[in-house]
Amino acid sequence: MKIVDAKVVVTSPGRNFVTLKLTTDEGVTGLGDATLNGRELAVVGYLEEHVVPLLIGRDPHRVEDTWQYLYRGAYWRRGPVTMAAIAAVDTALWDIKAKVAGLPLYQLLGGPSRERLRTYGHANGRDLPELLDSVRARLAEGYPAVRIQSGVPGLESVYGVHVTDGVGAPVLHQRALPLVENWDTDAYLRHIPGVFEAVRAEFGPELPLLHDAHHRLTPNQAARLARDLEAYRPYWLEDCTPAENQEGLRLVRRHSTTPLAIGEVFNTLHDYQALITEQLIDYVRSSVTHFGGVTPLRKLFDFAAQYQVKGAPHGPEDISPVGTAAALHLDLAAHNFGIQEYAGHTPLTEEVFPHAYAFADGHLHPGDEPGLGVELDEGLAAAHPYEPAYLPVNRLKDGSVHDW
Repeated sequence: MKIVDAKVVVTSPGRNFVTLKLTTDEGVTGLGDATLNGRELAVVGYLEEHVVPLLIGRDPHRVEDTWQYLYRGAYWRRGPVTMAAIAAVDTALWDIKAKVAGLPLYQLLGGPSRERLRTYGHANGRDLPELLDSVRARLAEGYPAVRIQSGVPGLESVYGVHVTDGVGAPVLHQRALPLVENWDTDAYLRHIPGVFEAVRAEFGPELPLLHDAHHRLTPNQAARLARDLEAYRPYWLEDCTPAENQEGLRLVRRHSTTPLAIGEVFNTLHDYQALITEQLIDYVRSSVTHFGGVTPLRKLFDFAAQYQVKGAPHGPEDISPVGTAAALHLDLAAHNFGIQEYAGHTPLTEEVFPHAYAFADGHLHPGDEPGLGVELDEGLAAAHPYEPAYLPVNRLKDGSVHDW
């Protein structure tokens, strides 16, 4: 069997997605997600100009060898563009291999370690009443755990608090130029413990609550927040400080027992090495799409398991159903799976990418179709072409750029 065609499809059914479609000489196809939010066309160029020519004629069953060939062979390693491109190839090859075997991908990864996958949903509000209503909505949808993000008094816009359509669904905007948000760390640190207190008072001590600081705090500030939240027993505090400064997590760990999750912007296992071996974190947050594919993320899970660290892949709206499905297959097979973020997709996205995975009673299952269980409606995808889009930029009150 050989790869005879490799096609990159860009579509925007509400937001941009990049998909690699590989086809073999026996007519078997495989899909991989290469979406890099705000930098989609950089990955398209990397794939079309540099990777696709290397794939034609290769044996699709040589998944590990192809991964090493693309990672080591280019000399320039790592980085989000490179790893998203490799991820698309790797995931598409696993899709083909499982289809040829006539099995869902999780069976090739060792079979199921559980019957279903626990998820958490996103609750957000510009103020406390709106946030409490959002938590109620997520619970009504069946989510067993909820991430809570709140507006901060005095700030016009805050990460994780969406403009809604009036019934709670986020309105997703493509932007030709980045939205500029403002930020005040002191106001945030004063506000968030009260948010947890209000949510706990309303919903009790048993509901798992998560929160994302989105890299905006110094290590000392992160340690303070982690300590202040301890009384409310958060399931985790996510991305409390930029992890490029890995020593910063030592400071946070020394001052608090609040569980820590990190890694959605990491690209390789090397980014995690000290954090895992020194047990500075509790959950690894990388996605299949941005970590180089199923092959390296499975290795990360295995490495983390030796230190009682669990896997919890990133699952935002800007990872396509192809990337979502790949994560679910790995989650089902990996013994040290913790929880899966599930933001869902727009109805139009679901039409462009029909899939076998299903959400019910707050849990996900990848389905039992051969391969990933995701298809691509290329005609519908073509009807929704790429739209220029950027992630926001964050500035402090004095106008200086801050971490977003």
